[in-house]
Amino acid sequence: MKFGKGWVVAGVLAALYVGSAFAADKIDVVTKGDTKDNFEAVAAAVRKQMGPGGYYQYVQNDERQAVEARLDDMQALFNRRGTVGQMTADEKVQLANDQEAINAILAKRDSRRVICERVQATGSHLTKSVCKTYGEIERERRDSVQYLQDRQKQATQNISGG
Repeated sequence: MKFGKGWVVAGVLAALYVGSAFAADKIDVVTKGDTKDNFEAVAAAVRKQMGPGGYYQYVQNDERQAVEARLDDMQALFNRRGTVGQMTADEKVQLANDQEAINAILAKRDSRRVICERVQATGSHLTKSVCKTYGEIERERRDSVQYLQDRQKQATQNISGG
């Protein structure tokens, strides 16, 4: 199986959304992750975006651990070889597999991802498209959960006389 150096590097960078993830933050972004130092910058950018306020802030804890483990695996490959060009075919396959696993998680939890659904208005047979970002949906869900917990706590305090 033959893997081109450009394919692996382009895949890592494109799938991790690094370029677009930091354009608004005015941070110099490494556009080529084919060396150890450049990959460290890419990994740091992904980790930052998984933090509060980042594009991937809604990554679940178990998913976050999986992303961290895969980034660490990729970093170990770069520590061992230095560049993608010096990696063996098996190491390039491992790099691509790690990248694919990370991409799947980050794409699913990207707060900028637009989700549209057809909704039927009450009292009407007509449907309309309602589109929201994953971040908006997740914030609404978390706000609803918090509201219900607060109401339940308040009801419990009223019953107990507290």
